[in-house]
Amino acid sequence: MSGAQRLCVGAVAGAYGVQGEVRLKSFTATPEDIARYGPLSTEDGTRSFEVTLTGRTQKALTARLSGIDSKEAADALRGTRLYLERDRLPALPDDEFYHADLIGLEVHDTGGAPLGRVKAVHDHGAGDLLEIHGPGLAASVLLPFTHDNVPTVDLAAGRIVADPPEGLFPG
Repeated sequence: MSGAQRLCVGAVAGAYGVQGEVRLKSFTATPEDIARYGPLSTEDGTRSFEVTLTGRTQKALTARLSGIDSKEAADALRGTRLYLERDRLPALPDDEFYHADLIGLEVHDTGGAPLGRVKAVHDHGAGDLLEIHGPGLAASVLLPFTHDNVPTVDLAAGRIVADPPEGLFPG
Protein backbone atom coordinates (compact mmCIF):
# COMPACT_ATOMS: atom_id res chain seq x y z
CA MET A 1 0.00 0.00 0.00
CA SER A 2 1.24 3.48 -0.83
CA GLY A 3 1.71 6.24 1.72
CA ALA A 4 -1.87 7.45 1.27
CA GLN A 5 -4.58 5.63 3.16
CA ARG A 6 -7.09 3.83 0.95
CA LEU A 7 -10.74 3.34 1.90
CA CYS A 8 -13.22 0.79 0.61
CA VAL A 9 -16.17 2.74 -0.81
CA GLY A 10 -18.08 -0.03 -2.55
CA ALA A 11 -18.26 -3.56 -3.89
CA VAL A 12 -19.46 -5.22 -7.06
CA ALA A 13 -22.51 -7.38 -6.29
CA GLY A 14 -22.59 -9.03 -9.73
CA ALA A 15 -23.62 -8.49 -13.33
CA TYR A 16 -26.73 -6.52 -14.29
CA GLY A 17 -28.10 -7.43 -17.69
CA VAL A 18 -25.98 -8.70 -20.55
CA GLN A 19 -24.14 -5.54 -21.68
CA GLY A 20 -21.49 -5.47 -18.95
CA GLU A 21 -23.31 -3.36 -16.37
CA VAL A 22 -22.80 -4.27 -12.71
CA ARG A 23 -24.84 -4.12 -9.53
CA LEU A 24 -22.82 -1.90 -7.24
CA LYS A 25 -23.09 -1.68 -3.45
CA SER A 26 -22.05 1.77 -2.29
CA PHE A 27 -20.59 2.33 1.18
CA THR A 28 -20.69 6.12 0.89
CA ALA A 29 -23.17 8.13 3.01
CA THR A 30 -24.98 9.23 -0.15
CA PRO A 31 -24.81 6.11 -2.35
CA GLU A 32 -24.61 8.00 -5.65
CA ASP A 33 -21.44 9.81 -4.50
CA ILE A 34 -19.44 6.68 -5.30
CA ALA A 35 -19.28 7.88 -8.92
CA ARG A 36 -18.08 11.39 -7.98
CA TYR A 37 -14.59 10.63 -6.66
CA GLY A 38 -12.88 9.60 -9.88
CA PRO A 39 -11.44 6.18 -10.67
CA LEU A 40 -11.83 3.43 -8.08
CA SER A 41 -9.29 0.64 -7.81
CA THR A 42 -9.25 -2.97 -6.67
CA GLU A 43 -7.85 -3.78 -3.23
CA ASP A 44 -4.45 -4.75 -4.65
CA GLY A 45 -4.44 -1.64 -6.86
CA THR A 46 -3.85 -3.61 -10.08
CA ARG A 47 -7.09 -2.53 -11.77
CA SER A 48 -8.84 0.82 -11.89
CA PHE A 49 -12.33 1.71 -13.09
CA GLU A 50 -14.21 4.87 -13.98
CA VAL A 51 -17.75 4.50 -12.62
CA THR A 52 -20.82 5.71 -14.55
CA LEU A 53 -24.12 5.19 -12.76
CA THR A 54 -26.95 3.90 -14.94
CA GLY A 55 -29.77 3.34 -12.44
CA ARG A 56 -30.69 1.36 -9.37
CA THR A 57 -32.23 -1.90 -8.23
CA GLN A 58 -34.01 -2.45 -4.94
CA LYS A 59 -30.73 -3.09 -3.05
CA ALA A 60 -27.96 -1.64 -5.22
CA LEU A 61 -26.98 0.90 -7.83
CA THR A 62 -26.42 -0.16 -11.41
CA ALA A 63 -23.31 1.11 -13.16
CA ARG A 64 -20.87 0.76 -16.00
CA LEU A 65 -17.22 0.26 -15.09
CA SER A 66 -14.69 1.33 -17.71
CA GLY A 67 -13.28 -1.64 -19.63
CA ILE A 68 -16.12 -4.00 -18.64
CA ASP A 69 -18.32 -4.67 -21.65
CA SER A 70 -19.77 -8.17 -21.25
CA LYS A 71 -21.87 -10.07 -18.73
CA GLU A 72 -18.95 -12.49 -18.25
CA ALA A 73 -16.50 -9.67 -17.43
CA ALA A 74 -19.04 -8.16 -15.03
CA ASP A 75 -19.70 -11.54 -13.37
CA ALA A 76 -15.94 -12.05 -12.93
CA LEU A 77 -15.87 -8.91 -10.74
CA ARG A 78 -18.54 -10.19 -8.30
CA GLY A 79 -17.31 -9.55 -4.75
CA THR A 80 -14.56 -7.15 -5.87
CA ARG A 81 -14.18 -4.34 -3.34
CA LEU A 82 -13.50 -0.88 -4.75
CA TYR A 83 -11.12 1.60 -3.10
CA LEU A 84 -10.02 5.21 -3.38
CA GLU A 85 -7.35 7.34 -1.77
CA ARG A 86 -8.57 8.82 1.54
CA ASP A 87 -7.48 12.33 0.53
CA ARG A 88 -9.96 12.33 -2.40
CA LEU A 89 -12.90 12.34 0.06
CA PRO A 90 -14.30 15.68 1.21
CA ALA A 91 -13.49 17.00 4.69
CA LEU A 92 -16.25 16.39 7.23
CA PRO A 93 -17.75 18.69 9.87
CA ASP A 94 -16.19 18.35 13.33
CA ASP A 95 -18.91 16.01 14.64
CA GLU A 96 -18.82 13.55 11.71
CA PHE A 97 -16.29 10.80 11.04
CA TYR A 98 -15.45 8.31 8.32
CA HIS A 99 -15.90 4.77 9.67
CA ALA A 100 -12.37 3.86 8.58
CA ASP A 101 -10.99 6.64 10.81
CA LEU A 102 -12.66 5.12 13.88
CA ILE A 103 -11.50 1.52 13.41
CA GLY A 104 -8.52 0.73 15.63
CA LEU A 105 -9.01 3.63 18.03
CA GLU A 106 -8.58 2.89 21.74
CA VAL A 107 -11.75 3.26 23.79
CA HIS A 108 -11.56 4.49 27.40
CA ASP A 109 -14.32 5.19 29.89
CA THR A 110 -14.79 8.66 31.38
CA GLY A 111 -12.48 7.70 34.25
CA GLY A 112 -9.67 6.81 31.85
CA ALA A 113 -9.91 3.01 32.21
CA PRO A 114 -9.40 1.14 28.91
CA LEU A 115 -12.47 -0.62 27.51
CA GLY A 116 -10.95 -1.98 24.29
CA ARG A 117 -10.50 -0.97 20.66
CA VAL A 118 -12.95 -0.27 17.86
CA LYS A 119 -12.97 -3.40 15.69
CA ALA A 120 -15.68 -2.28 13.25
CA VAL A 121 -18.48 0.21 12.72
CA HIS A 122 -21.91 -1.15 11.81
CA ASP A 123 -24.92 0.71 10.43
CA HIS A 124 -28.13 -1.29 10.54
CA GLY A 125 -30.33 1.68 9.69
CA ALA A 126 -31.05 3.00 13.19
CA GLY A 127 -27.65 4.64 13.72
CA ASP A 128 -24.06 3.52 13.87
CA LEU A 129 -22.77 0.95 16.37
CA LEU A 130 -19.13 0.70 17.41
CA GLU A 131 -17.97 -2.90 17.77
CA ILE A 132 -15.47 -2.88 20.62
CA HIS A 133 -13.24 -5.78 21.58
CA GLY A 134 -10.40 -6.15 23.99
CA PRO A 135 -8.99 -7.93 27.03
CA GLY A 136 -11.58 -8.82 29.62
CA LEU A 137 -14.37 -8.99 27.05
CA ALA A 138 -15.72 -12.48 26.37
CA ALA A 139 -17.33 -11.16 23.17
CA SER A 140 -17.36 -7.89 21.27
CA VAL A 141 -19.57 -5.17 22.71
CA LEU A 142 -21.79 -3.06 20.44
CA LEU A 143 -21.90 0.55 21.65
CA PRO A 144 -24.41 2.92 20.01
CA PHE A 145 -22.38 5.75 18.46
CA THR A 146 -24.31 8.67 19.94
CA HIS A 147 -23.03 11.84 21.56
CA ASP A 148 -24.29 10.64 24.97
CA ASN A 149 -22.42 7.31 24.70
CA VAL A 150 -19.34 8.70 22.95
CA PRO A 151 -18.80 12.29 24.06
CA THR A 152 -15.22 12.53 22.72
CA VAL A 153 -13.51 11.28 19.56
CA ASP A 154 -9.89 12.43 19.36
CA LEU A 155 -8.50 11.22 16.04
CA ALA A 156 -5.14 12.94 16.61
CA ALA A 157 -4.64 11.08 19.90
CA GLY A 158 -6.11 7.85 18.51
CA ARG A 159 -8.69 7.50 21.26
CA ILE A 160 -12.37 7.65 22.08
CA VAL A 161 -13.88 8.50 25.45
CA ALA A 162 -17.05 6.49 26.03
CA ASP A 163 -19.78 6.85 28.65
CA PRO A 164 -21.57 3.54 28.00
CA PRO A 165 -24.96 2.66 29.46
CA GLU A 166 -24.78 0.84 32.82
CA GLY A 167 -24.10 -2.89 32.42
CA LEU A 168 -22.92 -2.81 28.79
CA PHE A 169 -19.32 -3.57 29.78
CA PRO A 170 -18.39 -6.12 32.49
CA GLY A 171 -17.13 -4.86 35.80
